[in-house]
Amino acid sequence: MPSWGFLTNHARVLLAIADDPGIRLREIADVVGITERRTHAIVTDLSVDGYLTKQREGRRNRYTVQTQRPLGEALSDRRTVGDLVALLAAGDDDGRVRPPRPADAATPPGGTVDDGSSASG
Repeated sequence: MPSWGFLTNHARVLLAIADDPGIRLREIADVVGITERRTHAIVTDLSVDGYLTKQREGRRNRYTVQTQRPLGEALSDRRTVGDLVALLAAGDDDGRVRPPRPADAATPPGGTVDDGSSASG
């Protein structure tokens, strides 16, 4: 296998959150294979740029992926975050999003994403 991947760490973090909106930073870091500090920086990037919203629930955060947001890439300016999530989750029998992860990483529990169809979006 090559030493590089097609998906950036930002995409992999976004997919981990789409799979489990209640996932902790430490768990995301384990799934993606990066440090917790780098995970925090990526989650901040995604939040600041409007791809995630974060809500505090007790001592934890719960994230919502803003699937209606455009990807913002020059070649995919008509594609949304939801398109990316749907494409990468398409092969799963149970409909869950499964981000690329190291072979020894644990599978986090399932979650939901915001497809932009709710009134509060």
